Amino acid sequence: MESLFDEVARRQLRQRIEAVTMASPRQWGSMSPAQMLAHCALGMQMATGDLNPPRVFIGRVLGPLIKPLALKDEAPMKRNSPTAPSLVVKDKRDLDEERQRLLQLIERFAAAGPAACTTHPHAFFGRLTPEEWAKLMHKHLDHHLRQFNV
Repeated sequence: MESLFDEVARRQLRQRIEAVTMASPRQWGSMSPAQMLAHCALGMQMATGDLNPPRVFIGRVLGPLIKPLALKDEAPMKRNSPTAPSLVVKDKRDLDEERQRLLQLIERFAAAGPAACTTHPHAFFGRLTPEEWAKLMHKHLDHHLRQFNV
């Protein structure tokens, strides 16, 4: 399964992130391309420990059951998957600023390696190993890039 610790996978994601424009056609959801990049940056901040949202109740119940299914293979995340309220972006954002912020966070995460992953539990899935964080963040980024057909 692809991971943000894999240089080739990161390079491919970078190319796709750089291809996002304000005209990128949204396939589902309500975010603009700039909001999507900001949302993805917040996810990366969660993986690095810069952002520590509280566990959501439903995640405490279902997270341990769904985590192995979500991380078992390359299958993309389902459309309109729920998100932690603290990761919802509704205000207007600048596409280029959000793109640069996201790319910097991805590179910082990868360069720091497993030792820099947060030990704070994921809002839905709970505790994750560094490799699980790297796989989940890759899958999350892929999900939202598919959302905008890139």
